[in-house]
Amino acid sequence: MQGFDLPALTPLIEAEEALLRGEGIRAGDRVGWIGLNDPGMLACLFACERIGAVLVPLNWRLAAEELQWIAADAGLALLREGPESGAVTPHAMPSPAPCAALLIGYTSGTTGRPKGAMLSRAALHANAENARRLFALTPEDHVLTVLPLFHVGGLNIQTVPALLAGARVTLLPKFDPEGFFDAVERLRPTLTLLVPAVMTALVRHPRWASADLSSLRAIGAGSSEVPLPLIEAFHARGIPVQQVYGMTETSPIAIAQTRDEALAAPGSIGTAAPLCEARIVLPDGTGAPSGTPGEIEIRGANVMTGYWARPDATAEALHEGWFRTGDIGLQDEAGRFWFTDRLKRVIISGGENIYPAELERVLAEVPGLTEYAIIGRPDPRWGEVPVAVIVAEPGFNEAAITARFEARLARFKHPRAILRVPALPRTALGKVQVEKLRALTAGG
Repeated sequence: MQGFDLPALTPLIEAEEALLRGEGIRAGDRVGWIGLNDPGMLACLFACERIGAVLVPLNWRLAAEELQWIAADAGLALLREGPESGAVTPHAMPSPAPCAALLIGYTSGTTGRPKGAMLSRAALHANAENARRLFALTPEDHVLTVLPLFHVGGLNIQTVPALLAGARVTLLPKFDPEGFFDAVERLRPTLTLLVPAVMTALVRHPRWASADLSSLRAIGAGSSEVPLPLIEAFHARGIPVQQVYGMTETSPIAIAQTRDEALAAPGSIGTAAPLCEARIVLPDGTGAPSGTPGEIEIRGANVMTGYWARPDATAEALHEGWFRTGDIGLQDEAGRFWFTDRLKRVIISGGENIYPAELERVLAEVPGLTEYAIIGRPDPRWGEVPVAVIVAEPGFNEAAITARFEARLARFKHPRAILRVPALPRTALGKVQVEKLRALTAGG
């Protein structure tokens, strides 16, 4: 289905609602969805809203064990499958505990297991209003969605907001440069959302210089810091790059640029979205002066209500309504926010979050390793890739690491390189020195 709007989607929503009710789905039940981008997933989301059920999008790129863990943790009452993705489909694991959210987005955690961020109906609608204002969405717009809907970025930055604004949406099953250029030239969309890895693939493609992109009045960009040369490449084609900062826990739009701001301050992540607040906080909890780095915190109707079945993690992440992002940024005198670093060790590779603790949990099972750590290394194509830094016993075969990762974690999470060192750099208290690890891997 190409160029559909919400009225065109309504028959699918009604059919999906009837199917869910026929399967016994009630308010508070979790319904999983796995598959390539498809209108059926959007219909499932709106059907869940009508019933009061909860949609749990599943990343088809994950390994079978990861998918099964999420299915069990969420307590899926039903699993819906979209177009063939090649994923091993997990089984539904019904749980009697109800949930008041509309969407649970699973995001990898520093403990090595993902957490389900509970997003209410109000949060999704607040996020949609943020998007409507930031992108000046009208019924005349046409959004081309190429990023996966199993992430809140692909789902909620433009796609759902466009439908709620009366605009049209076209879904590509998944991204490829040729398909993107063909769709833009043939369908003439006005907006799309990209991540740095996708932007890089487009700019390096032979069709970049000649492709007719004139229908695009702007693109959204996010998931990680967008390198200035990429922004400049799109600006040179007359396409403003509106940066969007946020995460699953914020639905995700938290800080973003308008079209004018994108042109005025390339590289900035913008200002707080219309229906939320943002601030920079020092380690002692006080507000940071202008120009001083600190942790970015977000508060607003778009913020999650908490993590599913994780009260301790919820209490750690939320305080007085403020969500601690774990990211470092600063605010300049003009009120613009700038991303500077990650307080947490998350690696963002091609728009996918990779948490070192998750990979280190696999390394812990490999015989012959005495010390190990995962660190992100800059990569011209993916932004960052994971690298394993190891201390091993004599005669250790690195193939044991590769074998252990097979079928355990998604391919994009596998270490791209293995660096053997005599010892990991540590502080006097025994903590691994992340910056020294980065220096070790930077040239590899």
